[in-house]
Amino acid sequence: MEAEQNSQHKHQSHPACEYPGCQEVALAGKKICFWHDPESSKQNEDVRPQLEQMVREGKSLAGFRLARANLENIDLVCRRHSSGPDLSHADLYRANLRGAHLYKANMKQACLMKAHLSSANLNFAELSGANLLGVRLDYSRMEHVNWGKTLFQELEIKEKAKNKSAEEKRQMYGEAEEVCRNIRKSCEAHGLFDDAGRFFQKEMTFRRYQYPLGTWQRWTSKIVDLLCGYGERPFRVFVSSAGLVFACALFYFITGMVSGDEILRFEFNASLATNLRTFFDALYFSVVTFTTLGYGDLTPLGPARTMAALEAFIGNFALALFVVVFVKKMTR
Repeated sequence: MEAEQNSQHKHQSHPACEYPGCQEVALAGKKICFWHDPESSKQNEDVRPQLEQMVREGKSLAGFRLARANLENIDLVCRRHSSGPDLSHADLYRANLRGAHLYKANMKQACLMKAHLSSANLNFAELSGANLLGVRLDYSRMEHVNWGKTLFQELEIKEKAKNKSAEEKRQMYGEAEEVCRNIRKSCEAHGLFDDAGRFFQKEMTFRRYQYPLGTWQRWTSKIVDLLCGYGERPFRVFVSSAGLVFACALFYFITGMVSGDEILRFEFNASLATNLRTFFDALYFSVVTFTTLGYGDLTPLGPARTMAALEAFIGNFALALFVVVFVKKMTR
């Protein structure tokens, strides 16, 4: 009875932590518990076994302030639960997580800035929205990691870039590029080439945004992105090539082609069937010109000759580009 009274008195003196879902007792004079208090040091040696015990008991670690904590080789995998530990919104800034077992860990929107995750098990981990600037991922296991569609730095840019100067924007894009490059290199080292390709495209996009508007570097980078997604999107080469073929066909349809002694072009007085037949002839001519087959049964007329020469030149380049990009993707 006396123990129950002391326990009740303790909880009356120290109410529960105000962090949503937390059942820990708040610190004296504060509204949050030890684990959610950013001012409480987590560098003691007993922090790691306490966290492991909490995970085994099925408790959530969401929002825990574990900056600079030494959690090397920590095992946060609970064999009794199918889901991994909940570290969402946790602060793991510069935390030592080398060799940590974080299988299926939910680290959504967590701060992993400059955290040491070398040799850690991150298989099936949830990292969408996490701050991964400067994180070390060498030798870690990263199969089936959910990186999320949008990086933390991308969200920051969307929310804050409007009120930033050009130099500050350039710095933000530089940080986003650094995150993408770091993840891309780690994915390449682990043979995760699909993820590596995705982050390479993001990396080059953020590099493009660092160039001033209107510069040739920015325009060139944008064209390469549109044509082939920086070598990661073979389908874009096909779509852009098809668009060019169709546009040139319209041009030939209007300006005219020569077939023997007959001039083929759009005529207002001609029937719909005749004009459609002429358009398909123009489309056929555009295809053979783009692929540089050049059968000779149709020849361009007037300004169409310049367009035909330009289309043939671009066609040679586009076909070579498609082969390179396609082989690059398939040989991975």
